[in-house]
Amino acid sequence: MPLIKAESLKIFKIKEFRYYVIARFFLTLAIQMQFATISLQIYYEYTKEEFTQGLLGLTEAIPFIIASFFSGHFADNFSRKRIFLFGIAALIIGSVLLFLNALPNIALFKSLGQVWLFFVIFLFGIIRSFLAATTQPYLSQIVPRNMYTHSATFNSTAWHSGAIMGPVLAGIIYSLNNSFNPYLCHAFVMLFFLTAFIFIALIKHKGIPEKIEQSKEGIVEGLKEGIKFVWGNKLILSTLSLDLFAVLFGGAVALIPAFTDKILHMGPEAYGLLRTAPAVGAVVMAVIMIFIPPQKKAGLALMLSVIAFGVFTVLFALSTSYFLAFAMLFLTGAFDNVSVVVRHSILQLKTPDNMRGRVSAINSVFIGSSNEIGAFESGFTAKLFGLVPSIAIGGIMTILVVFGVDRLNPKLKKLNLNDL
Repeated sequence: MPLIKAESLKIFKIKEFRYYVIARFFLTLAIQMQFATISLQIYYEYTKEEFTQGLLGLTEAIPFIIASFFSGHFADNFSRKRIFLFGIAALIIGSVLLFLNALPNIALFKSLGQVWLFFVIFLFGIIRSFLAATTQPYLSQIVPRNMYTHSATFNSTAWHSGAIMGPVLAGIIYSLNNSFNPYLCHAFVMLFFLTAFIFIALIKHKGIPEKIEQSKEGIVEGLKEGIKFVWGNKLILSTLSLDLFAVLFGGAVALIPAFTDKILHMGPEAYGLLRTAPAVGAVVMAVIMIFIPPQKKAGLALMLSVIAFGVFTVLFALSTSYFLAFAMLFLTGAFDNVSVVVRHSILQLKTPDNMRGRVSAINSVFIGSSNEIGAFESGFTAKLFGLVPSIAIGGIMTILVVFGVDRLNPKLKKLNLNDL
């Protein structure tokens, strides 16, 4: 066991990886805190309607998907570090505008009401698409191939750690002194984005893709090559499809503001803690995976973890106690992180460097945007069937998806990452 731990921690001898992980943490912290703040603003200041929370996710997903047709091409033909920095800089500018608009004595865009907040989310969807196409390929250039699984584990840990703290800080600060303070939340977000920018700037690797073919192929041709590669690789396609539908149907997180208010009868502070429960579970599972990496039985671990994710989503829907609800969300996050690490390991190991941007962009459309579309699906079904049935149906559908993927690709459950 100590040998496994020592092997896992060797990756931190790489200075640029340390900088990357710190930047990843603060970037995630800022994004999660910002989205949670806007979600709280819209729910408590405007609508108190769960369907609006679903629309918020859809507003980010649409531009994200459209921009993904271009972002992967740029990530495979230009400096990934430069794209990273430009993306974070754009997020900093957006957070400054949100901060100014939230100040009590400044009526910058207040006449637009929640329309302004939806517009900002729309723009952030575009920016996030370019970041999503860049982050994983850039990480693959910083660390050696034999450390890909370890890098995926710690990268996931950094992401989930930021996801834990973001909503908690948003919930606490937003309700500080029993009065809403969104401008304080946006001030912290600005600081966190700036910190992420500095640490990415400290990384010396420029992130120039290998075998650039910019002069030979345009955006359309490059996109076709990326889709052809994913479609022709049954392992990657099966893994992406499994996570796509699991996230699409298991979008209970988007309904937490309404669940906290209408089922648990609690306020924004409770929302912040409940919203972080999946990320807390993910970090705990990440620590376990440091000692026991999901390599030899990766396929079986992937499928069982998605089933467990669906089961605990159903149990969350049936929870009437705050602590039980927290525990169920904790377990959904724990098992979800297994699939995240396995999927990222497969993408790193099976994708050539000159195509990682496009494949990451396609992966983002499959997984990243499905979070937001899943949020819309959850909000829509909640409006049709009610809050609790909506979440329970999503969990059941997730379980059924696993059996469907197993039927289409029975070899997936026998996957051993050491063979790739």
